[in-house]
This record gives sequence, structure tokens and C-alpha cells, in this order.
Amino acid sequence: MALRWGISCAGLIANDFVNALLTLNPDDHQIVAVGCHDLKESEKLKTKFDIPNAYGSYLELAQDPNVEIAYVGTLNPWHFEVSKLMLEHGKHVLCEKPCGMNSKQVEQLVALAKEKNVFFMEGLWIRFFPSYQHVRKQIRNGQLGEILAVKAEFGLKDLVKVDRLSKKSMGGGTILDMGVYTIQACQWVLEEEPKSIKAKGILNEEGVDIEMSAELDYGDNKRVQINTSALNQYSNSVVIVGTKGQITINEIFCSTRIIDLDGKEKHWPLPKAKFDFHYPNSCGLRYEADEVRKAIRTGKKEHENVPHSDSLGIARIQDELRRQLGVHYEGHDD
Repeated sequence: MALRWGISCAGLIANDFVNALLTLNPDDHQIVAVGCHDLKESEKLKTKFDIPNAYGSYLELAQDPNVEIAYVGTLNPWHFEVSKLMLEHGKHVLCEKPCGMNSKQVEQLVALAKEKNVFFMEGLWIRFFPSYQHVRKQIRNGQLGEILAVKAEFGLKDLVKVDRLSKKSMGGGTILDMGVYTIQACQWVLEEEPKSIKAKGILNEEGVDIEMSAELDYGDNKRVQINTSALNQYSNSVVIVGTKGQITINEIFCSTRIIDLDGKEKHWPLPKAKFDFHYPNSCGLRYEADEVRKAIRTGKKEHENVPHSDSLGIARIQDELRRQLGVHYEGHDD
């Protein structure tokens, strides 16, 4: 039975998500509606992808009885409110990262999902890529031996010019946006939260972090470093060093390639889609969507690849990073 999707946004990421969904079996996935604060934008998405219904508000989408699950891809400050609205109306929710501006918001969403007995997941799409799945198996099978060090960095030159990264009103900052990928990588590898964090960074004139670096203490002398930047180009990789060897995940947020233990590159190509994508390797959103469907159809309320505990852990780490750098969002104080 097809999972009936409602798209709670109409921007670039919504375009990519719908485009990726259409590469999957139509017997498994059906897009039944799109809704956002601007009916004209919803109509554009409806026309482009031949979606049956378009709404000019999130409430109308939430009230559509034919929508089973809402994909929330709004700007960061609205993730919480839109997800909350959908959950209150009994919809399953897949929300883009970060699913809350702070850990208290994430706690509320998780609690509400449990109260309503519906599925809820933060959109850490990269964890569903075959590359990440391969690395997880290598680690759990002991192929790397004991983990000694993890370095995860994500930096793009001149990204500071992009409003959603630099404007406080838009929930900007590298910690909330790019930092998710570095933090989740450490969790993915070590499967626990750090015992302590030491962070430093650079803030812009609005008090938004445009560069951050942090050392995370996981005990047992593990060396863990995360870096984010909207000013400088980094390697954008995750380097995992164990007693038996090293694996490098390239393209930290959309990886189809790794350098495996044998020093050779492995590549998992993505399928073609009907339309061009706005962001690199966005067709990989299909992996996440398909796993969400499988989880819901088997009665699960969270996915083992992105459990609620991980989303809460990421949010707590982000809270601490922002606290140390002095980044605060009006109306979203911890």
C-alpha cells in the first residue's frame, strides 16, 4: 500500500524531495498534497509534479484526511511549529534537520509523537545512503578494530553570503545547519554522546556562528574533532581511524563515495530522476523516504537508523556548542 505524502513546504528542498520520491515505486509512495504559507508557491509545486492538491496554509495540509505523513522542509525556525501542528493532527512526520532550534523543542516533539502514537523522525538522510550503511557494518563487524579518532568537517567558502546561514531570523548558523552532519557522524561511529565539549568559533554581526571548531571527549583517549565553516572550504569528509585501519567518507552530507580500509574508492551511483536537482546528490533522499515507509508499514514509531535518542543527543550537543560560542535566538531560548 502506497504511503501518502503531504509536502509541508514548497522551496528548493521540497522540489528535490518530491523529485527523489518519484524515482521510487509508485505502488509504495504517493504524493497527495502540498501546503505552505503561500498558495502560489504550493501551486507551482503542484503543477510541476502533478500533485493532486495544493494548500495556502500548513493547517489545511494538516487537516487533509488523505495525508498520512508530512514531510517538513521549512526554514529552521519553523520546523518545530509545523511538525507540532502535523503531529497534533495525527500525521506521521519526517522533519528536516534540525527538527528543533534547541533540545527542549525536540523533547516536546518526541513526547507529542509518542502521545499521538505516530512515527516521527529527523531527516538525517545521509545515514540511509549505501555508503554510510557500508561503513556502519565495517565498524560493527570489528573491521576497523578499536576506534581511536574521528574527524568530521563541513565547510564551504562564501556560504556566509547565503541568508539562511547568516541571518538570525532565519535560524542561521553553521552549528544548526552544517553542524548536524558533523555531530551525527560522531554519534554514528561511536554510538554514544560525548562526556564533555570544548568549542570556539567566529560570530557575525548578528551574533550567528559562521565558523566553529570543537573537541569532543568520549573517553578512552579517543580524539574527536568537528569543524564547520561558512567562510572556508574544508575537505567535507569524515575520517575514522581505528587500530586496524582507516575509512574516509567523502562528501559528508551527501556521500556516494568512500575510501575503504583497502585504500580503494567505493562508489554507489544514484539513479536518474525526471528533473534536475537543486542540491548535490539529492536523489539520495529516496533512501530515507523508502525506509520511513517500511518502518511505518511495520508499525514502528521511530527508525533505528535515526532513533529519537540520537535526535535528542544532537540537539543537546548543539545547545552546548551555541552556549559556549554565545549564540542565542530570540523566541527560541533554551
